Amino acid sequence: MSDRHLVIGAGPVGRHVAAVLAERGERVTVATRSGRDTGLEAVGHVALDASDADALTRATEGAAVLYNCANPGDYTQWERTWPPLMTAMLAAAERTGAVYAITGNLYPYGPVDGPMHEGLPDAATDRKGVLRAELWADALAAHRAGRVRAVEVRGSDYVGPGVGGNGHITRVLPAALRGRAVTMLNRTDLPHTFTDVLDVARTLVAAAADDASHGRTWNVPSNAPRTQVQAVTEMLAVAGKPPVPVRRIPTGVVRAAGLVVPFMREMAEMSYQWTRPYVLDDSAARAHFGIEPTPWEEVCRRTIAGL
Repeated sequence: MSDRHLVIGAGPVGRHVAAVLAERGERVTVATRSGRDTGLEAVGHVALDASDADALTRATEGAAVLYNCANPGDYTQWERTWPPLMTAMLAAAERTGAVYAITGNLYPYGPVDGPMHEGLPDAATDRKGVLRAELWADALAAHRAGRVRAVEVRGSDYVGPGVGGNGHITRVLPAALRGRAVTMLNRTDLPHTFTDVLDVARTLVAAAADDASHGRTWNVPSNAPRTQVQAVTEMLAVAGKPPVPVRRIPTGVVRAAGLVVPFMREMAEMSYQWTRPYVLDDSAARAHFGIEPTPWEEVCRRTIAGL
């Protein structure tokens, strides 16, 4: 098998995937639209429009794995940006024979009662969840038809270096570190799973390399759930800072704001994640890959250091 790997996207997951592979001595190229340098040693970089199937196929030739770590950050543009990206990546994997390893999320499960595990159907009711479920279904159908080898890993809300304003916890940490009160969405007293981006990368790399793991999804090993207040308070404690007041934006306010603010409308669709326990069952991945999550205190230190 080739020791060359192509990583699409240089966000927090893509960077960690590239770093994990480079530390193992693999040859890694990170592709972004700009071709910007990630600063990672022994990692190559290329400018590439990953929605161009022909260009992506040329870049993937000879690679053992094509890692989909793309992360279009603007929720309002997902229905425009995701389909051509996923179509091109699936085509490139099929044409080249590279394993297709996808960074997914929990949105396809939709609202559930109880912990989310891989045996649940993808039953999302919101547009973003339905979209991600359809895109995985396309990859799974191609896998079952023998056209590609595909696997997807799913983590919960991200913490860790580089997550920044895209994370519910990291979004408020800079203000909290300055001793200011912070505002978070909906219920702040319910158990919620948070996933370290390093653990997403470790699981994605392990799944890509394991033929027996292909053709299904895997939930990323993650630490025990915490409330939003607990997570912020514990991050502050690691930094030697006292707790701060945590205010909440009720669901009704989020929905009302969504009438005039497109981003808030997108967030309102996902409000179920913060109005009931949102807990990940990662037992299958722990047992299969032997991966344990990065200890929470270390996650807190890495997250603070990476702000």
